[in-house]
Amino acid sequence: MGKYLLRRILQMIPVVLGTTLLVYALVFALPGDPVKAMFGDKPVNEAVAAQIRAEYNLDKPFIIQYLLFLKNALTLDFGNTFAGQPVIDEIGRAFPVTIKLALMAFAFEAIFGVVFGVISGLKKGKWYDSVILIVSLLLISVPTFVTGFLGQYFLGVQWSILPVTAGADPGFIDLLMPAMVLGSVSMAYIIRLTRSEVSSNIALDYVRTARAKGLSNRSVIMRHILRNSLIPVVTYLGQDLGALMGGAMISETIFNIHGIGFLTYQSILKGEATLVVSIVTLLMLIFVVCNLIVDMLYAALDPRIRYA
Repeated sequence: MGKYLLRRILQMIPVVLGTTLLVYALVFALPGDPVKAMFGDKPVNEAVAAQIRAEYNLDKPFIIQYLLFLKNALTLDFGNTFAGQPVIDEIGRAFPVTIKLALMAFAFEAIFGVVFGVISGLKKGKWYDSVILIVSLLLISVPTFVTGFLGQYFLGVQWSILPVTAGADPGFIDLLMPAMVLGSVSMAYIIRLTRSEVSSNIALDYVRTARAKGLSNRSVIMRHILRNSLIPVVTYLGQDLGALMGGAMISETIFNIHGIGFLTYQSILKGEATLVVSIVTLLMLIFVVCNLIVDMLYAALDPRIRYA
């Protein structure tokens, strides 16, 4: 296990370098001059513009800018934004909001996705199985921004159950609707994945053997069917937790949540290459760690899995 963990950590190094290089190149290639954009409608003072470019290393070639970013990142010094604020402070203000939103969406999709998926798989062909499949298909088919606007209209405006927007310092109730919208599509996939696994495993020989030994229906479901059915679900959830952190841009924009997604969108518009790459690096590390945790959970769910 220790050698496997060390090998996976070493594999993260080229992933980090490749991802940051690609993102830095894409932001560097964006059209427009971020320094001129800072002046707005005012005439550009070339002397001041040259000073700003020198301060933020924008007058240097692309590869030099990237190497300077890596050098500073090793000491957790990601530089400053064009507004003069430290990048680490900007991320520190936005990241806790996104963490709360992502964890709430993760809990929503995991709990309801597995529960409805198990019900649908155990009662395959019944009327509630058909209802669950239809609802999950609708959630997959409808875009997130449409689901968000519908939630705002019905839950917020018409029925006044939940707040329409989250605000600057959102609490649990403020983030409940955005979390439901953010996790709705993944919940639908988990429902269908769990249903497929449960309905397949329930007909296998080891389940019939367990029933023949006199085990109760609850014990067969919990210890045999559900445990084996959750392996692909855990894989999906592990990957989705990392995706929730970076994929909340649409939800955060709709509900006016000043999290990582909203900050990333604003940074791209302003051409803040350092801030964008810093955010992507953080999200990528979270994604890799989530996948590593999933690999560790495999052995707990299926003792047949061993790590060389």
